[in-house]
Amino acid sequence: MLQGTVERLQRGLQWIWAQKGSPACRARGLAAGVFCGCFPFFGLQMILSVGAAAMVRGNPLLAAAGTLVSNPLTYVPLYWFNYLVGRRVLGPGSADTEVGDITRSTLWAQGWDFTNRILLGSVVVGAVLALLLGLLAYGLFRRREAMAEVGRSLN
Repeated sequence: MLQGTVERLQRGLQWIWAQKGSPACRARGLAAGVFCGCFPFFGLQMILSVGAAAMVRGNPLLAAAGTLVSNPLTYVPLYWFNYLVGRRVLGPGSADTEVGDITRSTLWAQGWDFTNRILLGSVVVGAVLALLLGLLAYGLFRRREAMAEVGRSLN
């Protein structure tokens, strides 16, 4: 099982390296995907990422792949962290109660407080991750392109 996972990761990395575009275009696409992948919009993340990639002139396939930052293994920790970041920025909220104290009358206020916090946290976390991973990807794409150029000049 572990060997199969490693082989899939290697194939995935080879696919990323093979994508068309300048290092900046590919990095912008990946960053757009990572940004959109941080939002809890299940089923819409890839569509949003391709639109975001078009806005920043990034590679749309890498944008779609970048949304995989959120997957069944990372949903709960990522969105919980996003919520905590949003809660840290906005505060605990007016309807912050224990789960056992939820009533029908406070449910809408609690839902709105939760939604505000997770969306703001998603923006903050998504922007930071997109910036960091975009810069890292840009450096790696440039380095790989430079190494390929050196290899071509030696032949």
